[in-house]
Amino acid sequence: MKDPLKTLRETRPLIHHITNWVTIYDCANITRAFGALPVMAHAREECADMTGIASALVINIGTLTSELIDCMIISAAAANKKGTPVVLDAVGVGATKFRDDMAAKILNSARVDIIKGNYSEVAKLAGEHAQTKGVEATSIDADPLQVAKALAGSRSCTVVMTGKEDIISDGKRTYIVRNGHERMGSIVGTGCMAASIIGSFASVNSDHCDAAKDTLCYFGVAGELAAAKSEGPGTFKMYLYDEVANLTDEKVKPLMDFEEL
Repeated sequence: MKDPLKTLRETRPLIHHITNWVTIYDCANITRAFGALPVMAHAREECADMTGIASALVINIGTLTSELIDCMIISAAAANKKGTPVVLDAVGVGATKFRDDMAAKILNSARVDIIKGNYSEVAKLAGEHAQTKGVEATSIDADPLQVAKALAGSRSCTVVMTGKEDIISDGKRTYIVRNGHERMGSIVGTGCMAASIIGSFASVNSDHCDAAKDTLCYFGVAGELAAAKSEGPGTFKMYLYDEVANLTDEKVKPLMDFEEL
């Protein structure tokens, strides 16, 4: 897409989240700063109806319960019926059996268009040997590029692996994104924010591989610009929101650092 941010801000899509209680406030704010409209409806009684009027569904299992998983599946079914993109942020997969089982339940109950996680989370979903320390990535035994491509191919979806270098693959195309700054890992929630932004960009771009690549470039550029001004995690977070709000397609494009393999 030529001008994804301009398109997003002109369209102002509604992005429905069933998400992590730890980072829900940050997800709402970053969605709004990029130009989309966030809504968080977790109740069984309304979650499908809210998905019905949204342009994307973002589900995040960071603070999962059995009841919440049921609502995610109900909402994902409503999104599938409408043709609305579904993003799954597989937070903490590989840490506990319950979390692994619930992520598998979602994937086997509804179509997920974009699976996002760190290297170990995605590797675990792909059936590789991987263990997550809480919600932090650990090393994996497999080649992450092959893991992303294989999972994307087997699930007919786009897979996003976040780390020092981000990997995006739909099984046919694979991108490496190098934008970003280490300070983005110094605050809680940037991974969850990335899922919200992926949902936002995917709501206006049916090429989900391209949308995810744009997300990580744009968010990464904002992180680089914020890091240049900040003195620590507190000021970094403040500047991150400001830099996102002040992004334009013209500002970002010369700074995008990605490669198609």
